Amino acid sequence: MSTSNFKNKCVTQVNCIYCESLLCTRGMKAVLLADTEIELFSTDVPPNRTVDFVASCYSTESCKCRLRDIACLKCGNVVGYHVVAPCKPCLLSCNNGHFWMFNSDAVSTLNRLDATGLNLLLWGDLPELEDSENEESESPSEEECIR
Repeated sequence: MSTSNFKNKCVTQVNCIYCESLLCTRGMKAVLLADTEIELFSTDVPPNRTVDFVASCYSTESCKCRLRDIACLKCGNVVGYHVVAPCKPCLLSCNNGHFWMFNSDAVSTLNRLDATGLNLLLWGDLPELEDSENEESESPSEEECIR
């Protein structure tokens, strides 16, 4: 699956709406593959130090993906889910390759700016994951984010 279709999407900072805690700095606005009317945010880097798993794995009626809810470590509220095992139809459909999802009603987001501080930071301008540092070490300044 090629993620080149998503290179012009804005990179967002994702915060917990309940406690305003930073959840990730590599967010992307997305839609649910099983129901494209549902908007959410996703990331390609596991947000290890900001969320943790709650409850057991489950599947939905719309597909066979195995999902597990994630909650904000600071306040404990469920903010999204992790796709533990994607089903074949979802893997074969047009997707961004992200397996960490944030519910749009549980998070607030800020579009990040590029190094010049003048333009929106786009996914195509981010370094590849193996070349970039861990999510935890990325901490954009206030000037790097806009609403």
